[in-house]
Amino acid sequence: MNALRALDRFARPAVERCALCGRAVLDEHPHVVDLERRALACACPTCARLLTTGARHRAVPDRVLVDPAFQLDDAAWDALRIPVRLAFIFFHSGLGQWVALYPSPAGAAEAALPAEPFAALAARTPLCDEAQPDVEALLVYGRRGRPLETFLAPIDACYRLVGRVRLHWRGFHGGDDAWREIEAFFTDLRARARPLEGR
Repeated sequence: MNALRALDRFARPAVERCALCGRAVLDEHPHVVDLERRALACACPTCARLLTTGARHRAVPDRVLVDPAFQLDDAAWDALRIPVRLAFIFFHSGLGQWVALYPSPAGAAEAALPAEPFAALAARTPLCDEAQPDVEALLVYGRRGRPLETFLAPIDACYRLVGRVRLHWRGFHGGDDAWREIEAFFTDLRARARPLEGR
């Protein structure tokens, strides 16, 4: 997915409209992924409901899941060679593979994802099997000295986080404002999170 195109959706126009029917949408509204353009688009609730698995557009679910039986350890994370402890990993159907992105002051940066370590991680939690291609991601976060947290999150929420980091990051370490935004984002996400069924 083109990170800059995805972020464009969060620079709000005066009136946002459904990309499919043109109807005006409320501030809080669903999104769809345009698989041809690799971009997020606004949607009205009706269009989003109709596009659970479309050929070109796919609705972004609003669920947030956790696997209570799974704890991602530092060794498994380090094996993925992602340079920060804040990233999201999703299955890119156009490429036919999992890709990793992480927020940076310039937008979403891509990290190469080694196949074997990721396969080992995916074998340890059903969150990866549960993730819908293109529209849900494995979102991982952990400040230094704290355990890593792992969520199955909507892709639009992941890009919203990228937008917050891009807007508030200052200097090399980000500054207090950026970290307050990141912590607020994860406080909200934890409140929305539900255990994976059967766990």
